[in-house]
Amino acid sequence: MEALMNNKIFAAHATASAASVAVGTAATYPLDTLKVLIQVGSTAKKPLTAADVLNRVRVLSGYSGLYNGVGWLTLGSTLGLGVRFGVYEILTAFYKDGRGDGYLSASEALIAGLVSGTVESIISSPFEIVKLRAQVASASHVKVSPSIAEKSVARPLVSRLLPRYSLDGMAMNNSVGLLSTLTPRNANISDALKEYPWMMTGSGRPPPVSNVRTPSDIISLEGWTALWRGYRAGLVRDSVFGGIFFSTWQFLHQAMLDWKAVGMDPIPSTEHANMV
Repeated sequence: MEALMNNKIFAAHATASAASVAVGTAATYPLDTLKVLIQVGSTAKKPLTAADVLNRVRVLSGYSGLYNGVGWLTLGSTLGLGVRFGVYEILTAFYKDGRGDGYLSASEALIAGLVSGTVESIISSPFEIVKLRAQVASASHVKVSPSIAEKSVARPLVSRLLPRYSLDGMAMNNSVGLLSTLTPRNANISDALKEYPWMMTGSGRPPPVSNVRTPSDIISLEGWTALWRGYRAGLVRDSVFGGIFFSTWQFLHQAMLDWKAVGMDPIPSTEHANMV
């Protein structure tokens, strides 16, 4: 590993890859923000246009709101691409081990691509969640509630309350009183309600996504698993993409090598053809 890190070619490729991801992300991120907000905010009765979304973001967050979450996407994309190609190279090295010509079939590239895409999806999913919520927050009103009673209440009771929210004792007691007439699964309703902070703040409704947009807020309110919410669809998407990407790449690469070897006698091995 130390030799790899000291390799100048590896360092140059890593730097160039990170820079290209950052530039590409910065150039296209506003379009991604518009797409996400149109998908999230449109309804059957009131479809949104790009102009509507752009105007709302400009009024609420300024034009800089189009770049909300760009850092998370850049970091996630850089790590994801590194993991994708890293896992692929490790698996293909295993396949080619012992082969004098270093041959790799398209089917082997497909399997390696499926695995590398799966690992990439698991790594990048948390960054996509945080990025998505930052984008939604750029077009949402953020209501900040004054926290007055929070300082005077014992810490264990409000440890799961969101920042900027305060405990409403009357609302808490009313909720317990109403639910106590039902047959509860949990013997202690009061402790069970502490798992749902919005039941203790008097609103009775979960906080909007725009108020739960940082990793600490997401983990505090929804738990670690929320960072991988919907990962199954993303996992299938990235694994299929990785498999098709690498298998097509290998197929076309081998086809071009075979085309270049037409008329050669004897036909060069794969190892020699790669050097042509």
